[in-house]
Amino acid sequence: MTIQQSDSAAHGLRASLAGIVVNAVLACVKIATGVLGSSYALIADGIESAADIISSLVVWSGLKVAIKPADKEHPYGHGKAESLAALVVSGALVSAAILIAVQSVHKMLAPDPPAPKWFTLPVLVVVIALKEVLFRYVVKTADSIESTSLRGDAWHHRSDAITSVAAFIGISIALIGGKGYEQGDAWGAMLACLVIGFNGLRLLRVAADELMDRAAPEGQMIAVRGLAAAVPRVKSIEKCLIRKYGLGYVVDIHVEVDGGMTVREGHHIAHEVKDTLIKSELKVVDVLVHIEPAT
Repeated sequence: MTIQQSDSAAHGLRASLAGIVVNAVLACVKIATGVLGSSYALIADGIESAADIISSLVVWSGLKVAIKPADKEHPYGHGKAESLAALVVSGALVSAAILIAVQSVHKMLAPDPPAPKWFTLPVLVVVIALKEVLFRYVVKTADSIESTSLRGDAWHHRSDAITSVAAFIGISIALIGGKGYEQGDAWGAMLACLVIGFNGLRLLRVAADELMDRAAPEGQMIAVRGLAAAVPRVKSIEKCLIRKYGLGYVVDIHVEVDGGMTVREGHHIAHEVKDTLIKSELKVVDVLVHIEPAT
């Protein structure tokens, strides 16, 4: 593992651990406040925060496994663990949307539900602020290290903030409207489910693409080809295949050189291409170079 990869993994693990700690505290606060304040929405919100702890643990474990070096049983390394964790987390995000929708329907059908208490509102304001800050921190870290699983974990924090906003609006409607408006938070939660479910499905698709070795973005392809072509005595790049693997990229590249050079010279150029790509800022973790004679 390169120093760059090690630093990326450390940033990801810290962000995931921060999510675990914050969710543990907020889950206790929201459930206790929901029980005391007769708010089913806040109790459900607290249960979702408790479930988010599991998701963060999955991401943390996935990152820990993904950065392990190759061994006899896994000669290509453990990078797929990160994509598997992303698949689990995004699936959990979709499941959370379905669960909240079901709970909202139960609340709508409940006969004469109790009205929530006013003190649940300031608690929700604090929750929303904390979860939005946590979302921004985690998603920024995920983007910087290109971690799909951590990005999914970030959206768990955003979904928690969204459901808290829905609960705040619903409780406010119930308190202001009085009798007959007790189910306002349930309707707000139903709207939040659409946002959460959409983002869960979007992240699910990204994770599945990585597991199926979808090609890297076009910009990554252009940058890799440009660096390889700039290596001395490289005539041109005939073929270049790139796929995401864990927190980095794996490259298969066909390099054209002078057909009259020796095998030893071609071998030396191949190593120069590989070293150039791995030492670059493109997060390339491995390169397979195929030397071909230029036409």
